[in-house]
Amino acid sequence: MTRSARLRRRLVEHLLDEDVLHAPEWIAAFRAVPRHVFLPRFFMPAGGLWAAVERGDPGWLETVYSRDVLVTQLDDDPGRWELARRTGPVAGTPTSSSSMPSIMAIMLEELRVRDGQCVLEIGTGTGYNAALLSHRCGAGRVSTVDIDPAIVAAARERLAAAGYHPACAVGDGALGFPAGTIFDRVLCTASVSSIPPAWLAQTAPGGLIVTTLNRPIGAGLVRLVVGEDGDAQGRVLARDGRFMPLRAHRLPETGPLSMPSRGDWEQTRLPMSTVLQPRKQFEFFAGLALPGVRPVREGGDETPGVALVHPDGSWVRHRKRGGADEVAQGGPRALWELAEAAFVEWCELGKPDRDRFGVTVTGDRQEFWLDSPDGRTWPLEHNDRPPAPGAAS
Repeated sequence: MTRSARLRRRLVEHLLDEDVLHAPEWIAAFRAVPRHVFLPRFFMPAGGLWAAVERGDPGWLETVYSRDVLVTQLDDDPGRWELARRTGPVAGTPTSSSSMPSIMAIMLEELRVRDGQCVLEIGTGTGYNAALLSHRCGAGRVSTVDIDPAIVAAARERLAAAGYHPACAVGDGALGFPAGTIFDRVLCTASVSSIPPAWLAQTAPGGLIVTTLNRPIGAGLVRLVVGEDGDAQGRVLARDGRFMPLRAHRLPETGPLSMPSRGDWEQTRLPMSTVLQPRKQFEFFAGLALPGVRPVREGGDETPGVALVHPDGSWVRHRKRGGADEVAQGGPRALWELAEAAFVEWCELGKPDRDRFGVTVTGDRQEFWLDSPDGRTWPLEHNDRPPAPGAAS
């Protein structure tokens, strides 16, 4: 057995131990598909910057078969890797990656693919996920699309090298596959702020859509079933997952934060971690109660802190002082008071976890609901983007 095959088997054992991989078909796919073919180079964190790693470097193969997400592009610029290789670690914002194998396994199993079905993947990336799909579904059953021509060209080449030949296209994933084919399953390996109508149009009645939501607070996985009328309904899934957004669904940059005075700080019994950490049950409900609110990391490594901001100018800063949680807030709305009120309401509702929420998508509305479509609802997307020049506000 080759070294890479041994590492693949070890990765599968890790996924089994994490309880994210169960189906024999997907176990076989993860054991067979050579991830190293799709990751000849990538970035690794290096003291707040990104170092360039390539095939043959010490530890390269072991890192490829680790359980980590591996960043493959910064700032939408393929040239950043060559620059980092020449000059040393560079700054940048990750814009493409090979996802954690655990979340890939979760999403692939949640897709519930059956033999003979056709699958559309939104977000080709390295091509590794398309290879896993091709191994499971067979020749001619998988299509994949990405907006970046360089990414698609590299993925197509690596897929062929690994023996897989899905249909690869360049295009905006929010518009579906350019050929307009109808699919039984649609899987988006990027996050979206709302469900694109083209996905519903390209999914056969009874077909499934699995994607992640681009929400600053309370993101996660959803699975929708498309109906005969072209609408869709589904659930927020208990198992969580977070992805980079589609380019068209990225959120705007936040402005500079206000600096509170000494007298603005007051103690709170609600830790910021309860609002923001995905492993906390309240986080999903907090995102519904605080639409458009975004967390911002600040303070550096020695004095880390988290602020909440909203485009209307409202803000909250948080700190630990003497073992207690303290917040300061300002702007037109008292955001932290809204968060504390939402926590009380969440407790009164029985502390619902994310899998008690569902999603309805029609031609004129997209919304979350609690327990049933007839229950309480919240808009799926909060439009906090500034109006375009000349547009009505």
